[in-house]
Amino acid sequence: MSEVLGPLLWFLLAIGLLITFHEYGHYWVARRCGVRVLRFSVGFGRALWSHTDRQGVEWRIAAIPLGGYVSMLDERAGGVPEAERERAFNRRPVGERIAIVAAGPAANALLAVLLVYAMLVIGKPDHAPVLGEPQGLALEAGFAAGDRLIAVGQRETPTWTEATQALLVPLIDREAVEVRVREADGDEMLRRLPLDRIDPALAEPEAFAATGLRGRPPVLPPVVAAVLPGGPADGLLRPGDRVLTIDGERIADFSGIGEALRRHPVDGPAPQLALRVERRGEILDLQLVPRLETAGEERLWRLGLRAGDGRDVLLRYGPIEAVPQALAATARLAGDTVGVLTRMVTGEASLANLSGPLTIAQTADSTAQRGLAWFLYFLAMLSVSIAILNLLPIPVLDGGHLLYYLIELVRGRPLSDRTLVAGQYVGLALLVSLMGLALFNDVLRLAS
Repeated sequence: MSEVLGPLLWFLLAIGLLITFHEYGHYWVARRCGVRVLRFSVGFGRALWSHTDRQGVEWRIAAIPLGGYVSMLDERAGGVPEAERERAFNRRPVGERIAIVAAGPAANALLAVLLVYAMLVIGKPDHAPVLGEPQGLALEAGFAAGDRLIAVGQRETPTWTEATQALLVPLIDREAVEVRVREADGDEMLRRLPLDRIDPALAEPEAFAATGLRGRPPVLPPVVAAVLPGGPADGLLRPGDRVLTIDGERIADFSGIGEALRRHPVDGPAPQLALRVERRGEILDLQLVPRLETAGEERLWRLGLRAGDGRDVLLRYGPIEAVPQALAATARLAGDTVGVLTRMVTGEASLANLSGPLTIAQTADSTAQRGLAWFLYFLAMLSVSIAILNLLPIPVLDGGHLLYYLIELVRGRPLSDRTLVAGQYVGLALLVSLMGLALFNDVLRLAS
C-alpha cells in the first residue's frame, strides 16, 4: 500500500505547490492591472473545497490535480455589466494582457530559483564525480580510474549529477566534447570524449552507458544509517553509530560487518558478538546476538542494520554565496530543458524522454526518500519544465495566448473569434496527444 500511497502523496504535494504558484502569478498581476478575478482553482472538475472571499473571488481545490486556472471577468465568456466592463480582461491594453499571461511561467521560474537557493543553503549530498574503471570509448580516450571530472566543456561539474547533466545535450547531438579531469596525482588534463562515435540509434540511457564512464563504487563507512524495527540491533544501536570493532576485529567499512558475521558458521548456535561502537564521541561496548536469515539460496547472520547511500560530497553554499549560484543553476536547468525539448521536436532526441504523472509521482517519492535537498531540486526541475512547457506556442497554453497578443500588437487589432476558437481546438488536440504520449511512456517504464 505504501508503494502507491507514498508516490501519490508526494505527487499531490509537488503538483499542488507548483500549480498554486503558477496560477498565483496570473492572479497577482491581474489584480494589479485592475482585472476582476472570479475564481482561483487548483485542479479541474468537481470542487472538493471552495471558499469565496470578500472580494468575490472563489478559491477552489478541484478533483483532477493536473492543472489549474484563474477565471477572470471577460466579455467573451458572457455578459458583463456596464459598470464592470473596464475590469474585464478583454478590455485591458494588450501589454497588460501579455503581462498577466506571462506571469504564470514567470512565477514558476522565480519559484525554481527559490527552491534551488534553499537546496544550496541546506546542502545536497551527492556522489563525487570520480571515475571507477572506465571502459570502451572512455578507456580509449585516456580516462583512468580515480580521475575527477572538473568540467564538461565550459560547464563545471562539482558532483556526479552535474557531470551527467552536462553530458546530456552533447550526447544527444553525438558531438565530441572536451572534459577537464584532475588525475589521482593532482595533475589536471584535458581529454576528448568522442561521443560522435556512439551509434545514433541508441536511446539516451544506452548511449550514456556506451561512453564507458563509470562512477567510482562508493566506500561505505561502518556507520549505521538505519536500524530495522524488530531486528537484533533494535534498541541497542542507533542511526549515526560507528561500528569500530566486532569481537576485537577492526571494522574499516560497512562491508566489514557482513564479513565478520560470515566467519560464524550458520549451522552452529547463534554467536554472541561483542561490538565496540562510537556514539557522539562516546565509546560503548555492546553485546548482540544476530539472526539467521535466508537471502536467495544463501543463509546469513544479520544484525538488521542499513548502510548509508555512499554520497561523499555535499553541494552547499552560504546564504550570500548561494544567490548567484542559485541563479546560475536555474539557468542551466532551463538551458538543459530547452535543449532536450528542442531536440525532441526536431527528432534528434527520443520522445521517450517525455514523462507523465506516473513517472513524476515515482520521482517525487524517490527524491523525497533521499532527503529534503533532493526533493527541492526535483521541484525546481519540475517548476522550470512547467514554465517552459507553458511558453510553447500552443493554443490553450500561456504561450499560445502570448502568440495571439503578439500578433495583435503587430496587426493593430485582435484575431477574430473564429480564429481563436479554431486555435483552441487545435491546441487542445495537441495537448491531449502530448499527455497521451507521456502516459504511454509511463506505462512502458512500469512494464519494463
